[in-house]
Amino acid sequence: MAFIPGGEFSRGRTYDWPDTKLIWYPTVLADDLPVRKITLSPFYLDVYEVTNQRYAAFVKASHHRPPYQWHGIEVPNGMEKRPVTNVSWDDAAAFCAWEGKRLPTEAEWERACRGTAEGGKYPWGNSAPTAKLAVFGLDSGAVDAGTKPMNYFGLYDMIGNVWEWTTDWYDRTYYEVAPETNPQGPSEGRYRVLRGGSWFDTPDTFLASSYRSWARQGERSPTIGFRCAASFPGTKTKTSARSVERVAR
Repeated sequence: MAFIPGGEFSRGRTYDWPDTKLIWYPTVLADDLPVRKITLSPFYLDVYEVTNQRYAAFVKASHHRPPYQWHGIEVPNGMEKRPVTNVSWDDAAAFCAWEGKRLPTEAEWERACRGTAEGGKYPWGNSAPTAKLAVFGLDSGAVDAGTKPMNYFGLYDMIGNVWEWTTDWYDRTYYEVAPETNPQGPSEGRYRVLRGGSWFDTPDTFLASSYRSWARQGERSPTIGFRCAASFPGTKTKTSARSVERVAR
């Protein structure tokens, strides 16, 4: 896992989409507004999206249901290092608990994705995504985890490859009322928040660091995967954003 320092950051979209000001579409993509400063405690986040190989160990040890495209409990040949997909929110949460971890909150995910790119559209800044930076715009599925450059915190595939479940329920207006410290999302809802975009998506909207998507908790999709988070115990002082620590699993 990678250590994500605690502290304050600006959450939300700081730029306009091309159709933001259309009078017949007044709420277009407004769920990532207003931009607000929030404070998070430090935490850990998986460097890679959870792979089929890693998920297979969980399936075999716990007798949890496998993704439906597997050959029973066996990962298809050549797919071992690709992100596990066709897993519901409950499947993802169960795996994280099995490893002694949890899903990240939506706020934690955005903090980890952005790094120090305050106000930037993407983790690397405002330049458009390219095939060298992220996995997107494909019709053949996800690729092996970790094939693109890491972000500031040493995380791979925060943008593209597969959408990632977070622990939060989705609420379009949540940013307006969220607490300023360690927001956990609404107490209930109909959908769970997804972040990061996928191998199938186009870069104009879905791959932005601030973009919020959602899915029903039971949905299993070839575009949805996840990674796990863990809380940092006993932290009482701020840690420098330049301090990046790798933690062995």
